[in-house]
Amino acid sequence: MREYEIMLIYSSQLDEEALEAAIQRTTDLIANNGGEVEKVDKWGRRRFAYEINDMTEGFYVVIDFKAETGATAEVERILKITEEVVRYLLVRRDEE
Repeated sequence: MREYEIMLIYSSQLDEEALEAAIQRTTDLIANNGGEVEKVDKWGRRRFAYEINDMTEGFYVVIDFKAETGATAEVERILKITEEVVRYLLVRRDEE
């Protein structure tokens, strides 16, 4: 398994309960595709450097996980069509 890190920006219009539900759906998505979530780091609400889809801020969350290569394609496919996700970036962490 390879180690990955995904940074997600969720809509700032979500309340605390909806945000937790969205994060849980994302971690379940990773687990259902054969991944193992290692850490969920919530950075909180942050201001954007520029406006994205008429929004000026969002909730930043970083998830560290392990998965096979094919699992990440499915995770990205689902995140692209998820309304709560403003932006995301999935990268493979360097093996040290």
